[in-house]
Order: sequence, then C-alpha cells, then structure tokens
Amino acid sequence: MPDPWESLQTAALLGTDRRPLPAPGPAAPYDGAVDRADPATALLELAALETVRRRAGALPAPADGPPAAPAAEDRRTELPAAAARRLSLLLSTRGTGGGVLANLGELLPQWLATARDRGYRAPAASVPALLDAARARSELRPDAVALAGPLGRWLAERNPDWRFVQRATRTPAADTAPAEGDRLWHEGLFAERVTHLTLLRRREPAAGLALLRGTWSTERAEDRLLFLDALQEGLSPADEPFLEAALGDRSKNVRATAAELLSTLPGSALAARMGERARAAVRLSEHGTHLLVTPPAACDAAMQRDGIPPKSPTGRGERAWWFGEVIAAAPLALWSAHTGLTPERLLGLRVGDAIDETSSTWADDLREAWARAAVRQQDPDWARALLGPPPVAGPGRTARTTGAPAKLLAVLPPAERAVWTASFVEAHGLGDAFQLLGACATPWTPPLSTAVVGALARAAASGAYPWSHSGVLGMTERALSPTAAGAVEELAAGAAPATAWGETFARLAGTLRFREAMLAELAA
Repeated sequence: MPDPWESLQTAALLGTDRRPLPAPGPAAPYDGAVDRADPATALLELAALETVRRRAGALPAPADGPPAAPAAEDRRTELPAAAARRLSLLLSTRGTGGGVLANLGELLPQWLATARDRGYRAPAASVPALLDAARARSELRPDAVALAGPLGRWLAERNPDWRFVQRATRTPAADTAPAEGDRLWHEGLFAERVTHLTLLRRREPAAGLALLRGTWSTERAEDRLLFLDALQEGLSPADEPFLEAALGDRSKNVRATAAELLSTLPGSALAARMGERARAAVRLSEHGTHLLVTPPAACDAAMQRDGIPPKSPTGRGERAWWFGEVIAAAPLALWSAHTGLTPERLLGLRVGDAIDETSSTWADDLREAWARAAVRQQDPDWARALLGPPPVAGPGRTARTTGAPAKLLAVLPPAERAVWTASFVEAHGLGDAFQLLGACATPWTPPLSTAVVGALARAAASGAYPWSHSGVLGMTERALSPTAAGAVEELAAGAAPATAWGETFARLAGTLRFREAMLAELAA
C-alpha cells in the first residue's frame, strides 16, 4: 500500500493537474472530511490532516516477549504543583518571554540544580520533555537525569534518542559487579570510558589508577591525554610513580600534562627539581631589599623531560619562557622557607636582574608565574597576596592586575570572592568585571548584587548604551540576587519610557521577579 504522505508530496511537486490526488482508502479514514471539488485546496487539507495523523503516534510493533516490568518505584517527594507548572513553562518556552523576560531557557539550569538539591523528583508527565531538553543541551544532563530518576532510565531503555541517560547512570557504585566495570572499560565508547574512570577515581583512586595502568600502553595518544587528565580526581602521592613514567611518553601533550599534575603535588620529585631550578633563578639580595633574577641559560634534557618545551609557543623570548615555566611549577612554600618572608612582603620587593640590578625586566614575568603557581596549587594565601586588598573607589585609583585575576579569585572561598568583586565593581565599574563576576558563586550575594545594580545605574546615567554591557547584563539575569528586584524596578521607573535602558531595566526586574517566584515554589 503506497504511503499517503509520499503520494501527497508527489502531487504537490508535479501539480494536481499532472498527478491526481491519492484515492480515498482505509489508510486515510479522515479523507471523507475533505471536499475534492478544488484539487489544490483538497491537497493542502489532506496534507494538514496527514501531518496530524503522523504526529499522533505509530502503529504498535509486534510483541517479541512478555510485557516489560514497570519502572522501579521512586520514593522521592514529587514537585509541588506550582513548581511542576513552572517546569512545564521552562521546558516549553523557546526564546525570550516576549521581550518582558529574559530567555527562560537560560533559567532552566538554575531551576534543575535547585530542584535536585531539594531532593525532588520530576512529575511523570514532564519526564519526556525533560529528557528531550537534556538531549539538546549536554550541560543539563546530570541534573535532568537525576530528577527523571528510575522512570527516566526506564524510558531511555525504549527510546534510542535518550541513550545518554544510560551512559550517565553507568557509575562504578559500590555494588557494581567488577565484571560489568571491566566490560565497560574494555568495550565501552570513549566517552563512557572517560566517565567510568573519572567516577571510579572519585570513589576509589587506587582502583582507577590500576585500571588505567592496565591498558595504558595500548591507548591512542589523544586518549591517553584525556585519561591522564581524569587523574586530577583523587590525585595523591600514590600517583607519582605512574606520572613520573608518563614524563617519558612519546606524546609531548601527555608529557606536559603529567608534569603539570606532578607540579600540583608539592612533595613530588618533579616539584623538588623545579624548586632547585627556581632557587637558582631567583634569590634575595644581600641586604634583603630586592629580588635578583638569573633566568635559565638553556633548556637542557632534564628540563625538557620535566615538561618544559625548548621553544616558546607564545612568541616570548626563550629565557623568559623557561623562567616562567620553572617558577610556575615550583612549590610556593619554598619561597618563604628560602627567604623567611611572607607572600605579601615578597611581592612588595623590587625585582632586578642579577647582572643589572637597576633593571626591572623580570618583575612582570615573576609575578605572572607566581600567579599561575597559586592557581595550579590552589594556594589561597598566595592568591590573596597577588590580588591585593579589595579595591577602594577614589581619585587616581587604578585596577591592580596580576596574571588572570578571575582565576586567582576562584582559589579563594566563595564569600571572599564576592566581597573582593563587589569592591572592584564599586571602584572600577563593569567594564573589566565580566570574568570576575563569572568566578563568583551564584546567585550573587546581596552586597555584590547591590554593587552591580549601582554600577548599572551609573552606566545608564553616563549615557552609555546597554549593549556595551551586554555580557554582564546577560549574566545578571541568571545570577543577580532576586532581593535586588525592588532596586531594579526603581531604576526602570526612573528611566525615560521606551528607551533602551528603560526596557533593559524593566526586563531585568521582570526576570528577577520570575526567579524569585521560581525559587520560592521550590522552597515550599
């Protein structure tokens, strides 16, 4: 029996004068509702009816066994009714809320994370749409799969479009059979193997290392690189022998990654070797008034084995490149031990060349390398010293830059990050604050939110256009504390109607009220 849809397509392409409409038949019982007096109109009506029929479902396939057992019971609390309606809205809305609200799809990650933290389960009717959203956006998958629960896994077994659910839930749990984990490692897709290794390292680091060691010599170089990166989970001195051996790998990227991991272990042999090189490169002057720098004169074979490329990939001078790599990989604790000075006092010293002490050529290189070391070793004392005290607004005050301030901020506790960033925004506005704000935990604290709203008000008053701060504005819709809604509404009321800033503030205020209601529903 010909497919009615194909017959309609052919008639549409060739024209009803050259190809007649499909004859009425049992495959299209709705055909009697169409008046065939005008073939062109009838073609469109038949196409509309056939479209609805095709979307409505499919004929059941022949059963090839007993009925499947139902999904396992999910004993978690179901969402409150208001929160369930909000989820349906977030899942069904595409684009903005008609210009009055932000892109609601950008609020979905926050909703999912909050609902998961509250221990809710998604309503059964919402699970298919939830899995479809997670299929399209991989960043939603961990929270979406957790909320979908047993029903989501049951549905994924029957719909190949949702196969990612099976990969996401294959975890090395305590009761996972060793044979199943071994099969997944040896036969699974690459993404499944990386996930399996990462989760195993998170729970049982020694077992994860043993698994990787068993197949290391047969893995491709690009795969070895990502597997090695997974060792960051649970990294400890027990991993040092394996990483030391990886320093001799035939892939330079694998060697560099192994060296970086070893440099995060202050007691490793590589860290000690880098420490010796660092002490030779930087010393305290005789009177303790400044630091003298003697950069490496060459990149010998031992340095290359420890992950330092002989040629600079950044275009910097070779000696500056070698110097920066050595300092960034040396344990930060050695500097106080070597000089007896705190990070703050060390950073306050003048830096000169060992040959020409009046030259400050190496000051920026030294500071930037210390910043990289602070991030790599997650040292809050050095990060705090490199950032300096929170900026203060005032005449002549300039921003203090060191390497990547946002990365240094990420080393500090969340509350301290917010305080420092709020001071920066108050002193310097939003022009250079995008990355700093991105390093702060969301939602932003009320003081940080107040500082951002104040900076937006100053930007509007200065005559700047909203799109010059589009990145920060997009972030504020997702991260600004809902407690700032009242202040933003006042800005919207005070702005001239039908202006860019007036519309921007009105949209932001509406989004904050939306988020406020959204979070209140989940708290209920």
